[in-house]
Order: sequence, then C-alpha cells, then structure tokens
Amino acid sequence: MSLFADREVRGFGRLLLAWLLLFLLLGMLFRNWQTGAAKDMLLTHDRVFAASLLEQGVSGETVARALADAWKHGAEREGLSAGDRAQQEAGEEFLAKSGYTKQMPVEFLPAIQVFQSMTGRMALLLGAGLSLFLLGGIVSLLWKRERLCRRAEEVLAEFARGDYSRRLPQAGEGTLYRMFVSVERLTTMLKAKNEAEQKAKETLREIISNISHQLKTPLSALLMYQEIMEGEPENPEVIRKFSAKAGQALGRMERLILLILKIARLDAGSVSFDREPCPLSRLMTESLRELTTRAEKEGKELLLSGPREEILVCDETWTGEAIGNIVKNALDHTEPGGKIRISWEKIPGMLRIVISDNGSGISPDELPHIFKRFYRSPGASDRQGVGLGLPLAKAIVEGQGGFLSLKSTPGEGTAFMLAFLTES
Repeated sequence: MSLFADREVRGFGRLLLAWLLLFLLLGMLFRNWQTGAAKDMLLTHDRVFAASLLEQGVSGETVARALADAWKHGAEREGLSAGDRAQQEAGEEFLAKSGYTKQMPVEFLPAIQVFQSMTGRMALLLGAGLSLFLLGGIVSLLWKRERLCRRAEEVLAEFARGDYSRRLPQAGEGTLYRMFVSVERLTTMLKAKNEAEQKAKETLREIISNISHQLKTPLSALLMYQEIMEGEPENPEVIRKFSAKAGQALGRMERLILLILKIARLDAGSVSFDREPCPLSRLMTESLRELTTRAEKEGKELLLSGPREEILVCDETWTGEAIGNIVKNALDHTEPGGKIRISWEKIPGMLRIVISDNGSGISPDELPHIFKRFYRSPGASDRQGVGLGLPLAKAIVEGQGGFLSLKSTPGEGTAFMLAFLTES
C-alpha cells in the first residue's frame, strides 16, 4: 500500500506493534503476578483459619478435610453433587449469620484490601510504563517530522528569495517526499521561467539600446539636412542634394522599422507560415527582383543555377524575405566586379539552397556573432545594413523547420546554406 511507503508511517506502525507486543507480555506477567498474590492471600487466610481451629481443639484431620473441601469446591457450584451443594449452602448460611456476605465492605476484609491495593499499584505502574513508551515513540516520530518540515521550510524560504542552491530532502519515500519532489520540479520550472524572463529583459534592453542607436544617426542627419536647406532656401542645387540625402536617411529608417516589426512578429509567435508548393525558379525571381537592379548599378553579378522544375514547400513571401536578406548581405560585402551565386539542389530528404559570394569573407572570431541582432562587423561601418537581415533570415528558415548555416574564408568569400526537409 502507498500509505506504508512513508518511512514515518512505517516507523509509527512498528511502534504500535512493539507497544501491542509489550502490552501482551506485561499483561501475561501481571496475570501471573496476580495469580501468585491471590494464591499467597488464600494460603495465608487458610493458615490463620487452620491455626485458629486447632487452638479451639478441632482435630487436625477435620481441619484438613474442611480445607480440602474448600479448595475443591470453592471455585464454582456447577457440577457439584447434591450433598456438596447442600454443604456449601449451609456454609453460606452460617457465614451470613456471622456477617460475612458479598455486600460486606472491603474495609472489614484486610487481606482483600491489601490485595486490592497491591493490584491497583501494579496496574497503575504497568499502565504508566506502557503509556510513557507509546508517548515517547510518538513524540520521537513527531519531532523527526517537525525537523524535516523545518528543513523544507528553510529551503522554500531561500527559493522565495531567489536562491536555488539548496535542495529539498529527497532521500526517503512516502507522501511527504513525493510532495518535495513535485515542489522541486515546480521550482525548476520557475527558475527556468525566471531565467528566461531575465534573459528576455536583457535582450529587450539591448534591442531598445540598439534601436535607439540605429535611429539616432539618421535622425541627426535629417535634422542637419533640414537646417542646411532652411539656411539656403534659394539654392536649388543644395535643396536637391540634401533632399536626396534626407530621402536616403528616411529609407534607412523605414527599412529598420520594417525589420524590427517583422522580428517582433516572429518573436511573439504571431506569424503562421503557409506551406504551399512553390517553384524555386519563381521564388528566386521574386526574391531578387529589386536586388538585380542594385547589383547592376554596383557592377556586381547575380548568377542562378538549379533545376527550374524543382518545387519547395514553404511560405513563399517569408522565404523570399530570408533569401533576399542573405543576398543583400552578400552585395554589402562584395566589391564591384564580384559575383553572387545562388544555386539549389535536391538531396535525399532535403532541398538545399546555397548563396555564395567572392567578397571579403568573415573572420573566425566573428562567426559566432553573425546571427546576433544588430551585430555588424567592425570593418563594415561604411557599408549599408543595420544588423537585422541575417537574424531575420535565420528565424524565418528555422520557423519553417529548416536550417541555416554558413562557411567563410577571409578574403575569399562566404557561403550560406539553407536546408529544408522534404518528404522524400
């Protein structure tokens, strides 16, 4: 039974069993003692009675026969012969005339009074001993349980203060220890939740700081451009020049805000990816439509290769966003005359897209930080971007059950690999 899985309950059961055995043993000893005391009392009574009769001149044979009859027929009257029964009735009648009846007070029977007093003291002593034994065992068990609960209370108080270094007692069995295990599990969950919340707060604090930093630059530029244009309202060339710069700053702010909103939607879990069959040739064309024009202006080349009939089951809009962000990153880190290759192939259980360039590459020290939000290479301060494109691409790919990884060699280029699981 699960009740006896508790160590304290088993201990209390053993205590009760020991008390019961002790009670039976002492009861048997008390019975033997009482029997001996009653025997001594009766023998003393008969001895005094016999001595008195002998002093009165009654023959020893008559006294002996009387005592034998008393011992023989004194216990009960059932099964006696008519003569024996008549003899006992005659004796009772004689004693009644002498005042010796069942209603006679104990005070007039000194031997019975002594026997009663001795029996009462012995019974009281045995009862007190048994009670103390049981009480001591119960107090010991309750003290152990109290000590265990106090230990648990101290640990829980530390948990409440945020200190999870100590553990609740878990070395035993039973209901209390199962409860401790459940509390430990709950505490582990709360600890993980607190750590996640703390991490989320730190991330939010970092994001807000980075957003403030990213917006500060174009806002400062806009204010400066406005002051310049207000200072020379009649100079069309200055107005045109700084209006274009203001447009670029506004465009940068718009891109930053749109990227932040997209990442926020992904973090909040409000994005539901639609998984529909999409021809890769169409996906690439739509993803690179605007980037093709930029590549031509910058003297760079986008090269596509792969089976045109290949189909990828994905969310076309979001996957196109991920591919576009990776290609933008490649354009940012490739010099004029550079080449960006986009290829795809199907391998067993997977469809893989590789976007590689022959640009500046990434140093090994920077690789662990590439997918961190707002991270920008120390040498990329003069390039476009705010450090959100690659984290957004990774979130989109992984949100659809895919994988995004990269390989890079400084001075030779970088290759990003997008892998999507397929049914075959």
